[in-house]
Amino acid sequence: MLAVPKEPPQTFVSLMLSSLRKAFFSIALASAAINVLALTGSFFMLQVYDRVIPSHSLPTLSGLVIIVATLFLFQGALELLRSMLLARIGMSLDERLNRKVFRSLLFLPTQKQTSDDGLQSVRDLEQIRTFLSGSGATALFDLPWVPFYLILCSLFHVWIGVTALCGAVLLVGITLLAEILSRRPALEAAKSSAQRLGFAQAARRNWEAAISMGFAGRLTEKWVAMNDDYLKHQSAAGSIVGALTITAKIARMMLQSAVLAVGAILVIRQEATGGIIIASSILVTRALAPVELAIGQWKGFIAARQGWARLAKLIDVAPVEQHVLTLPAPMQELSVENISVASPGGRDLILRNVSFKISAGTVLGVIGPSASGKSSMARAITGLWPVAIGSVRLDKAALSQWDSDELGRHIGYLPQDVGLLEGSIADNISRFARDMAPEPIITAARAAGVYDMIVKLPEGFDTVIGESGSRLSAGQRQRIALARALYGDPFLVVLDEPNSNLDAEGEACLSAALTGVRERGGIAIVIAHRPSALAAADTVMIVAGGQVQAFGPKKEILGLPPKHAGSAALAIAGGEAR
Repeated sequence: MLAVPKEPPQTFVSLMLSSLRKAFFSIALASAAINVLALTGSFFMLQVYDRVIPSHSLPTLSGLVIIVATLFLFQGALELLRSMLLARIGMSLDERLNRKVFRSLLFLPTQKQTSDDGLQSVRDLEQIRTFLSGSGATALFDLPWVPFYLILCSLFHVWIGVTALCGAVLLVGITLLAEILSRRPALEAAKSSAQRLGFAQAARRNWEAAISMGFAGRLTEKWVAMNDDYLKHQSAAGSIVGALTITAKIARMMLQSAVLAVGAILVIRQEATGGIIIASSILVTRALAPVELAIGQWKGFIAARQGWARLAKLIDVAPVEQHVLTLPAPMQELSVENISVASPGGRDLILRNVSFKISAGTVLGVIGPSASGKSSMARAITGLWPVAIGSVRLDKAALSQWDSDELGRHIGYLPQDVGLLEGSIADNISRFARDMAPEPIITAARAAGVYDMIVKLPEGFDTVIGESGSRLSAGQRQRIALARALYGDPFLVVLDEPNSNLDAEGEACLSAALTGVRERGGIAIVIAHRPSALAAADTVMIVAGGQVQAFGPKKEILGLPPKHAGSAALAIAGGEAR
């Protein structure tokens, strides 16, 4: 296979930030101009008190007003431009990352197990975009100019500069306290938020069981406890930042008064003028405003920083997208070569040293006791779970040599837990295809024996099924998911407990669908506990303890004595005999 991988995820993030370097540089230049223009008010007051009032010159005042108004307009325009540019950077980050974030969200379960609702990455991206569009980001660009203002205050008089410096040190210390004291509560609040939202979604998915069996109240109590824990951490973080914000505000007002008092002493000693008092007071207020604003926005800054760190890790988990040479459609065989499989992120092997090979036109039935590794084998064969040792091949090509979307065209998979997406029946059967051609949709529906059921619905294939297919029965969802697995006549069809919710008519349609896969030269693998699912199988595999116990023609395997076939085979054989 010819593969040219793209930049690794971390390099992608670095390149993305590098591509925005010019935009950040433009914002820095705009911030420089804004902070210089912010001196307008101070120097205007200085000129008014030291020149206009002593000279009683109205023309001078008029000229100063025109100049000041023009400079203020420029300052306003630059601040608007900076705000719009920051918002545009946030939109640009979203546009560049949202595809990778969503793909990472989909592929994350293939890499590790998660305890939250899986949507934290989406919230993180939104948090970053919101922070960049708010006043917190502008405060960060204004903070480096605080020393500049302090130097100007010192040029007015050294004691004014010393007073301003003491205030700046105090506010910077408060900022550092905000960082140190709020970091842990903010982390705990984010963790609690993810856990409670994940629990809420799980409870919503299981509402029937909760209400029918009377533990909705206990779930509510658990939710209240989790919510109280979240509120405790959220309140702790908010209280710390809020208290420090108020402290910073009071400190700034006291500093402003202190500057006026120092200025008054200097005027009494005739070491400064009245204009210097007013100008330095305005200048100190402007110098420390970004610090106070940064403290007030520190909670949002921490959330955005934590979100960025999580996004970087998430993108690092996602598989690297590749430009691959498209391989021919598989037509000959499936080969499983000595694979060992563990759950994503786990260390304990669920399957060990599994090997078999089946050719086109084969229907393989996989049986065995619960927790024997049957579903794990299905996930490994379809590429959902990584293989720790060995390889899975279609026509000699390992699954890793395929692009995931391209490979999906040749695989039909019906998981044990059937899940449909909100949309129409046609959307779900066609796997949300862009062209939505009716012929392959109808063909898949007929192959699954679900066509008549669909057309009897008031809106037919255009019926909107609701979230997770809530408007359909369990059997209807399973049969539509079977049609989805058969869409496009995939070479490999893997069905995990496909008849768990089917009636006799549905099971007959399932057998007909498996026969159809065999007749068109495909491969079907059926994992089942009920014997009726193996009616169309010609080959049987028995799995127990994570290993293959027997493999071969159905008649031979199901006829083996107990010491070779195990109790599962006897159960299937007995079921078929009945």
